[in-house]
Amino acid sequence: MTAVECVLDAKSLLGEGPLWDPKARVLYWVDIKRRAIHRFDPANGRDEQWPTPEDVGSLAVRATGGLVVAMKTGFHVFDLATAVFTPVFDPERHLAGNRFNDGKPDRRGRFWAGSMDDAEKSPTGGLYRLGTDFTCKRMVDGIICSNALCWSPDDRTLYYADSCKHAIWAWDFDADAGEISNRRLFVEVPLAEGDPDGATVDADGGVWVAHWGGWRLVRYDPKGRVDRVVKVPVAKPTCPMFGGPGLDILYVTSASIQLSPDEHKQQPQAGGIFAFEPGVKGLPESYFNG
Repeated sequence: MTAVECVLDAKSLLGEGPLWDPKARVLYWVDIKRRAIHRFDPANGRDEQWPTPEDVGSLAVRATGGLVVAMKTGFHVFDLATAVFTPVFDPERHLAGNRFNDGKPDRRGRFWAGSMDDAEKSPTGGLYRLGTDFTCKRMVDGIICSNALCWSPDDRTLYYADSCKHAIWAWDFDADAGEISNRRLFVEVPLAEGDPDGATVDADGGVWVAHWGGWRLVRYDPKGRVDRVVKVPVAKPTCPMFGGPGLDILYVTSASIQLSPDEHKQQPQAGGIFAFEPGVKGLPESYFNG
């Protein structure tokens, strides 16, 4: 699988939030605007789904079973067997125009998720850290559209972007305390190359970023320099995630939202999940320990 292939022609509206479960060897992902959680098994091609009561941005697998999910009304735990959502904490109940978007677990078992103004106009969003004791702290302010959340392999750097500002930042990350400091610009994405969307890191420290509207994934080296550009057959790739038994396959979710009829004809697999072998390996994703 050296070329980019569509492994699931999902026809999602806003496919996002892929997360590989290294034990179960399945790929969780969400369709934000069709309000569904999916679980794709590449071994047999089966894609299960569970409806959500509202827009769903991201998730993590709980070490004790089930999921923790970031939705419009904040954090919830989800029992896959009963399909029951239990609210945990809604930090933005006073912001009716906001919803949660990109999120991931860190390697100490906390869940981080960013929020956004759903109209993508006002900087009312931010980045939150949900602790294993279910306490919640706002870590970053002034964000329009949260994306590109990931950590360097040595756990010393946190990456995070505002898609609407075309900027990806880096912070020093204290993994034990779960705190961030020393914010600086990591990458400024040119307008002509699309908006920085979801991201992940490989074992060598490369940061892979999906460029919404750019028909591409870009691998940046740890200094923020473009190392590699991979063209994809859809305009709106949304987020990459390493998976497969050897963590050597890069899966990419995508979106079909707001495409014209002519654009749909040009990219009939928009909204699907794509995959290819990038020649580098990823790192196993962690579980939420709450």
